[in-house]
Amino acid sequence: MAEDYETMTVAELKELLKEAGLPVSGKKADLVARLVESSSAEEVDTPESSEDWDNDGDWDEETSTVHVARQKPILNDEMKAALSLRAEQKKKTPSFRRTEWFRYKRLSRSGWRAPHGMDSKQRRNYRYRSSLVRVGHGKVSVARGLHPSGFREVMVQNTVDLEPMDPETEAARVGRGVGGRKREHIYSRADELGIRVLNRRRDI
Repeated sequence: MAEDYETMTVAELKELLKEAGLPVSGKKADLVARLVESSSAEEVDTPESSEDWDNDGDWDEETSTVHVARQKPILNDEMKAALSLRAEQKKKTPSFRRTEWFRYKRLSRSGWRAPHGMDSKQRRNYRYRSSLVRVGHGKVSVARGLHPSGFREVMVQNTVDLEPMDPETEAARVGRGVGGRKREHIYSRADELGIRVLNRRRDI
């Protein structure tokens, strides 16, 4: 194969490199070496050398990655309707901003605070200011405090907190201060009990 490349011109070699998606810079010897290395790598990387295929040519189900659907809560029709209504209401709810959030970066990162002061434009509900938190912005009381999936969140700090949980209606949320080793124990125990972890880290 190298002899065939030697007889070709530089322009022809560059065309082959462009088709293979390889760099076209360098002398003719560099181009030939690059093409020879690419062709040898393609010969080594064959489907028969893949570990995901059996000797019979069949796909190995044990090594293939299978998508596992997330757990869903068991809800009645009333709760499903309440969650659906809450989702529709949330689309119409404005974003509540703190007074002068556009002026100071530290205020833009903080949560809602009720405006005070006699001359506060936001407290007086001027149109060009952000919306105020009012009673009318409340959501469905039946679904209040539930995760969007329908689970009731339970804060978990160790594996003992998982034992009294109901996997059909409750889901675990691991505390932010829990270390990596303890998280592994919590994840494995949650899998044994069939409990969904809402903030499971992908690297563990």
